[in-house]
Amino acid sequence: MQNYLGENLLPSYIGHLSSIISFVSVLLACWSYYKSFKLNDDIIWKRIARYSFFIHFLTVIIQFAVLFYIIHNHLFEYKYAYLHSDRSLSFQYLLSCFWEGQEGSFLLWTFWQAVLGLILIKVAKSWETTTMFVLSFVQILLAAMLLGIYISDFKIGLNAFSLLRNEMNWPFLSRPDYLLYLKDGTGLNTLLQNYWMVIHPPILFLGFASLLVPFSFAMAGLIKKDHTWTNVVLPFTNFAVGMLGLGIMMGAAWAYESLSFGGYWAWDPVENASLVPWILILTSLHLNLIYVKTKRSLRITYLFYGLSYIFIIYSSFLTRSGILGDTSVHAFTDLGMNTQLLSFLFLTCLPFLILYFIRYKSIPKIKNEEQVSSREFWLLIASIVLSIGALIIISKTSLPVFNKIFNTKIAQPEDAIYSYNQFAILIGIIIAFLSGITQFLKYKKTEFFYLKGKIKFPLIISIALFVLMIFLYKINYIQKGTPYLILIYIAIFTAIFTLIFNTWYLIKIAKGQLKFIGPSVAHIGFGLILFSILISSTNKKILSINKNGDNLFLKSNKSAENPAENLTLIEGNSVSMQNYNVTYLGDSINPKNQQKYFKIVFENK
Repeated sequence: MQNYLGENLLPSYIGHLSSIISFVSVLLACWSYYKSFKLNDDIIWKRIARYSFFIHFLTVIIQFAVLFYIIHNHLFEYKYAYLHSDRSLSFQYLLSCFWEGQEGSFLLWTFWQAVLGLILIKVAKSWETTTMFVLSFVQILLAAMLLGIYISDFKIGLNAFSLLRNEMNWPFLSRPDYLLYLKDGTGLNTLLQNYWMVIHPPILFLGFASLLVPFSFAMAGLIKKDHTWTNVVLPFTNFAVGMLGLGIMMGAAWAYESLSFGGYWAWDPVENASLVPWILILTSLHLNLIYVKTKRSLRITYLFYGLSYIFIIYSSFLTRSGILGDTSVHAFTDLGMNTQLLSFLFLTCLPFLILYFIRYKSIPKIKNEEQVSSREFWLLIASIVLSIGALIIISKTSLPVFNKIFNTKIAQPEDAIYSYNQFAILIGIIIAFLSGITQFLKYKKTEFFYLKGKIKFPLIISIALFVLMIFLYKINYIQKGTPYLILIYIAIFTAIFTLIFNTWYLIKIAKGQLKFIGPSVAHIGFGLILFSILISSTNKKILSINKNGDNLFLKSNKSAENPAENLTLIEGNSVSMQNYNVTYLGDSINPKNQQKYFKIVFENK
């Protein structure tokens, strides 16, 4: 047996053994919860399940600690440390290294689901057995992604603790002293050396994991034929909506700073892959509220809770299979996990759908239709509009999958961003309007004179502010024609409308009472985001108009960029850009992360 000088093998043994124990312990927890359920919440089996799940949690923590130890101590004999880090990185970016790769991100996802499992054990009470059975089952599939073991020629999962010499066929790795030549790692992708990438992935994966809890309650309700879970699940659903939404916004902030989108959102497939589950869980929340208040829409509530987590897994398949490699700037490459990712998807999707259709007729339904003047009717309309939007987005995003399955070559539209924007603005208008008006509607039925009296003043204020804005702030976005410009103005009005209506409701009707202010605050936030998106996106202006038609850089590099929108800056020379004189003063390298910075001075004329 070859002895290799300087290798630190203990982390490999501890980490890989922990991943195996993690898988076995959660497997035992799932089986024990199943036995406890079959024996009417048998306490012995429940205790075994709890202890097993706690062992699973501890082994996930150990894996987490060992992998970070490998990265932090620059143990480049390990593939993960070599491929994702180097010695120049500061501590915060060493954290980013942890979730840059597939193994680290799967481990982060597993960790959050284990944490949420412990919370469920503590607070779920009569729902613990069934919800934890479902959560543990999904956790088995996720833990299998980190096993890194072979059964015959089939590899199950990725081993985050594998040695570089066992994974690469480089000749020098066969030398006993190969570590003498392995001075540094390949480093962290420059685009990821940003403070947003230190905090965005943990929040986003917490959002991913948090959708499993409502999914587990919905599955538990189907298993037990008990629909009272709809009251218990609301705090978890609110948390999931908030966390996933926050993670998406942090990702948009990162894209604004690090990518050449020209903004914070470009309908990139990876962005869409997290947006669609968020839309579905948001829809689930509103449908759940309808059922809690009126006992309507339970069947569709079940369906959307199921779909929200199923699409988290589908999104994971899209971003990790390598299928989006040609259409996304930040998807993972294919690491041979496609079969296991598809198994993860089908083993989660099929049990839910089969059980849902078996139980469908037994799920209560009120036969008479909702009143058009009722809050639940318009909440249902909003839910339908949101779901249509999600369907369009995921259909467009899944085009590479469609091409691969059916061997077609359907191309994305020439202006891909506009192809999304033209329907997104319509959905935004409808949702903004409904976000404002539904607050003033009553469940079951609303009298016209009641509604008229409540909305008269906020409507007048909304119209006045909109007219004032038109006079003070001109929008000249004519690139897509007059009809689209009209839609932009309508969308701005509905954004103002929902801001004023919800603020009015908050002050005049809810009067600051804590239990009534949640929806209004959320809708005000939506109105602010919509208004900000419309104002900023429609007033983007290219300063670097090239009037002489000469661009040295683009000509020499045969770039696909439009030369008319780019000017060559020569060090020390001042160039006129509309209202500015622009001077390039040279560049420098940051010794900590090797990023290149260009110093450019803008002087207002």
